[in-house]
Amino acid sequence: MAAFGRKSGLTMATHLMKTLTGSSNSRSLSGIVNSEIITSHTAKWMQDTSKKSPMDLINEVPPIRVGDRIVACEGDDNPALGHPIEFICLDKEEPAVCKYCGLRYVQDHHH
Repeated sequence: MAAFGRKSGLTMATHLMKTLTGSSNSRSLSGIVNSEIITSHTAKWMQDTSKKSPMDLINEVPPIRVGDRIVACEGDDNPALGHPIEFICLDKEEPAVCKYCGLRYVQDHHH
């Protein structure tokens, strides 16, 4: 069922691109979509040095101190803005990093 949905979505996207560009050659459309649009968007985004990159922004957030050995990261308090829950073990001394959002967690030892 999932494979059917992907194929159907690809067919609809190809049909839309044909309609918008007036081209009947789907092979040339895949080149336009994959390389030209994505490459130009990425190049445009990377040229703007006045803005910080997402990694720079997330690295400015200090590690979050947690009292337990395990933390559940959802990325945001609002589930619509977060990511799938990742349970992170904090047994090591260095901060553990969420693989989805990059937030860092460290166990707060109460000795």
